[in-house]
Amino acid sequence: MDTPLYEIQCGSGRGNRLYVKRDDLLPFSLGGNKVRIGWEFYRDMCRTGSDCMVIYGDSRSNLCRVLGSICHQKRIPCYMLCTNVEHTGRPASNSRLMKWLHTEVVPCRKDAVAQGVEELLIRLEKEGRRPYYIYGNKWGEGREGVPVQAYADAYREILRQEEEMGVHFSHIFVPSGTGATHSGLIAGDLLAGGKKQIIGISVSRERKRGSRIISRAVQQYFESRGLDQPDQLERSIHLEDGYLLGGYGKYDERIEDCIRRQFTLNSLPLDPTYTGKAFWGMEQYLQAHGIEDADILFIHTGGAPLFYDHLTDEKGGAAPC
Repeated sequence: MDTPLYEIQCGSGRGNRLYVKRDDLLPFSLGGNKVRIGWEFYRDMCRTGSDCMVIYGDSRSNLCRVLGSICHQKRIPCYMLCTNVEHTGRPASNSRLMKWLHTEVVPCRKDAVAQGVEELLIRLEKEGRRPYYIYGNKWGEGREGVPVQAYADAYREILRQEEEMGVHFSHIFVPSGTGATHSGLIAGDLLAGGKKQIIGISVSRERKRGSRIISRAVQQYFESRGLDQPDQLERSIHLEDGYLLGGYGKYDERIEDCIRRQFTLNSLPLDPTYTGKAFWGMEQYLQAHGIEDADILFIHTGGAPLFYDHLTDEKGGAAPC
């Protein structure tokens, strides 16, 4: 099912034509890019013969919400290693939804994730389970290529919509966190001849580390499908870390202004953790690089609960940078 792709008001004054692909409208578990990615993990879990799923994230994680939904629907036990369980006195909506989905939440320190994964996997195996950890081994390695297929497919979807609309996107911007969506778009572009710039606006990682993760994911994807490694892979990775504002989940009044402006101008719901930060970063990037008179695409990766969390924030202020 193709998600809507349409032009919105740009307001940059540079003659660019700005489009948005609304993956936040995917019809499962409040939508978002993690719907596409979550089903890839589920299919891979089925291939391995596992009987329960182990996931990892913090209380705002959209991926954990979607995977929790899939597991609950399929009657598969789901266990979530959760760092930074709550950021404020009011629980995050994604965190509350995980309780509805009967996911067992296991608190874990961010500096002890590998230990937490190992202990949980050992516990489940002693209980007679065959656990599937979505990131592979305890160090988070081994399954980087699994979710890449989701956005390699989505890239082909974009090409079809491009042709139908008679436009040509020179740049595609995407929030880049774990890097799975970004990796999939790069893989799709490389398979199509590598003609577009896929710009990831990092919301969590510095460029060097994030680029390594993306490179490994794309390489593993090509290898798992018996494809030759693309020569231009490293040149195709564009990850901008200059708009982090202090790290994951950090934002200030500039992001808040962007969220308000885009909702009032384009009825576009963005959130401060992922899409709002990335949209603001895209605007800064276009200005800094002097990009003019171009067709630009922004991938709206979703996060509806986070939009409402921000809207109903009792403090009404930004998280400190």
